Parts: sequence; C-alpha cells; structure tokens
Amino acid sequence: MITTGLSDTEIISRVLRGEQTVFSLVVDRYQNYVFSLVIRFVGNREDAEEIAQDVFVKAYRSLADFRGESKFSTWLFTIARTTCISFLRKKKLGTQSLDNERTGIQLANRESGFRADMVEQKSRHAMLNEAIRMLSVDDSQVLTLFYKGEQTLEEIGRIMGLDQNNVKVKLHRARQRLRVKMEKYFRHEVREIQDD
Repeated sequence: MITTGLSDTEIISRVLRGEQTVFSLVVDRYQNYVFSLVIRFVGNREDAEEIAQDVFVKAYRSLADFRGESKFSTWLFTIARTTCISFLRKKKLGTQSLDNERTGIQLANRESGFRADMVEQKSRHAMLNEAIRMLSVDDSQVLTLFYKGEQTLEEIGRIMGLDQNNVKVKLHRARQRLRVKMEKYFRHEVREIQDD
C-alpha cells in the first residue's frame, strides 16, 4: 500500500472507503499550518496543541461533508477558525485589537523580554513570528493563511467570511501593521541581519 504522493482528494476517498489509518497523512501534511493558525488565535502553546488536535478530530468526523468545492486546506482552516472562535467564547477571552489598552500594556511589559530573547532568536523567521503574535487575531490570521497556508485571497475570504476585496485590504493593512511592529521591536536585529 503506497501512500506517499497522494492528493488530498485521494486520501479522503480512501478514508471514506474505510482506510482510516490513511488520515494520518492529512495530519502530517497540515499539522504545522493548523497549529500556526490556532496559536495566532489563542496565543498559548498548550491550548493551541489541544485545539489543533480537536480540529483534526472534527475534520475526520466531518470528512463525508467535504464536497470538494474548495481546496481541502481551505475547508480544514475553516474548521480551525470556528474551533478557535468557540474556544475563545467559552473562555470569554474575546479578541483584542491593537487599540485595546490591555494589549498596549502587555506589549510594553514584553518589550524588555524581547531584547533578552533576541540574543537567542536571531533568525528572521523567529522575529517575524514574534511580531505576528503581537498583531490582532484578524491581522495574524490573514498573514498566516496567505503566507504559511498559501491560500489565495478567494480561499481566505471563504475561511474568514469576507469578499475577496476585503481580504486584499485586510492583508495590505496587516502587512503595514506588521512592518510597524518589526520596526518598533526588532529594528536593531533586522538591521544586523541586513548588514550580514
């Protein structure tokens, strides 16, 4: 039984025909993307790991509902998003915007920690991820879906419940806010990387 190189559609067909173990290929293929999306929502690694597992359980149980009208990854990210929203509602955490006073206080408190951590985290990737974590849930989600999830604007629109033009605007604004965060918190580190 050769299972490598199978498309998402082939994997789904085999799982629906009773080869449940083949679903592990879906988990292997998408676990990093799902985890990246979830942690942007909840901000806590422990919760994110639990929610990511829950996303795959829900996807497995609902696999027969996947109609193939969009990419499987789009369908899976929609499940991830709704699972995160449900989790946040249950915990009554709500989402935080950049204008939120509490977020501003948290960012100020983290600044000194960032400087110390940067000695260990010199890579552009680590800095970028840290800057994305400082953004609002919507901003970090659209950036994650576009860059890490490699979703099209149309697919992101389906996941987020927006039209394509709104996604384009959100993506543009999220990039601008990310640039501001990078310049504010990682200006010296980015300059050092560019000078290398």
